[in-house]
Amino acid sequence: MASTKHHKSHPRGGAPPYPRARRVNEVLRQVVAEELERLADADERLRMLTVTEVETAADLRNATVFLATLEADADEALQERRAQLQRAVGQQVRMKRTPRLQFVADPSVSAGEKVEEVLRRLGHPADDEGPGAGSPEGQPGSAGPR
Repeated sequence: MASTKHHKSHPRGGAPPYPRARRVNEVLRQVVAEELERLADADERLRMLTVTEVETAADLRNATVFLATLEADADEALQERRAQLQRAVGQQVRMKRTPRLQFVADPSVSAGEKVEEVLRRLGHPADDEGPGAGSPEGQPGSAGPR
């Protein structure tokens, strides 16, 4: 019997990254997150940023930094500090080249928020009817579990 390999699909679509690429992405995520934390002491626009993931291009020339939220003022601060963040990556991570950082809002976070909103709206009618609403055990005359 021949063995087959099963690959998980990549969270952003496409082929899964190689183990080395995953390690590089994780190290970059940690370095950028730590550096943003340091910079937030001097620039309050960077205080509420959370790095969710980093994806590096195969040639390591570019890296996309995904953030849980990205307001206009935070985006402006990131653009102003891009060179400083790239310099920190270059000093802390031994790579052939330092990738150019691009900052974007993580689409999976907004998709998750939309799902939560739909679930909240679906849950409201049952919440208004009191305990046991929507279940046979809460209905008068039902036998319930035996």
